[in-house]
Amino acid sequence: MDKRLVAFKRLLDIMDDLREKCPWDQKQTLESLRNLTIEETYELADAITAQNLNEIKGEIGDLLLHMVFYCKIASEKKAFDIDDALNTVCDKLIHRHPHIYGDVVVQDEEEVKKNWEKLKLKEGRKSVLEGVPHSLPALVKATRIQEKAKGIGFEWENAKDVWKKVKEEIDEFEVELNNNTDKKEEEFGDLLFSLVNYARFIDLSPESALSKTNQKFITRFQLMEDLIIKDENKIQDMSLLEMDQYWDRAKLILRNNNQ
Repeated sequence: MDKRLVAFKRLLDIMDDLREKCPWDQKQTLESLRNLTIEETYELADAITAQNLNEIKGEIGDLLLHMVFYCKIASEKKAFDIDDALNTVCDKLIHRHPHIYGDVVVQDEEEVKKNWEKLKLKEGRKSVLEGVPHSLPALVKATRIQEKAKGIGFEWENAKDVWKKVKEEIDEFEVELNNNTDKKEEEFGDLLFSLVNYARFIDLSPESALSKTNQKFITRFQLMEDLIIKDENKIQDMSLLEMDQYWDRAKLILRNNNQ
């Protein structure tokens, strides 16, 4: 038997054992697992950002366990089981890849995406944007909204026009900021949305870029704290100018370490 099938069957058998014998696993419901699954997804995202392949392997395993767990609970409710879920996604993939499993001819990746969105509309969706989860973090959601719109051809023609829109939104935000109006938040949102659009247009992931910047700040700030403690100072007693000097030292140390 294929070793992949052997490994998957092993997970299914363990899930059966846990559901039958473990008090914690017996207690779990679809609802109780939801937040844990979200947490596991973020842990996988962290591992990907860190490019830690060993952690990625482990986090994928954790998520696979959750998927199997959901299917086990659903099978107990006589709603569906793991093979129903797998066959559903297989049927969907075959249907949405007519250029592989049918006679449709495509030229490139963009044409594949456009066909995908058109097929979903034919399946009964009233809006291209229906598939964007409401609870996605705003930055990821903005990217997905724009990708969905692009999928049916609603897209800027070139990066130059998108950057022009970014500068236009900066100007509009500055006007509202200077006038201290209630539209500050709206215009700031428009500015962020336009920046996400530009990043996507030049093949950058806004979420990944911001995640890396967040981690860079955390690393540098914590090193700054360590340097301050090493010099027997207290950060809460320091002026901004003094902290800036330590910040620059931390920045230089990290830059030299990365060379």
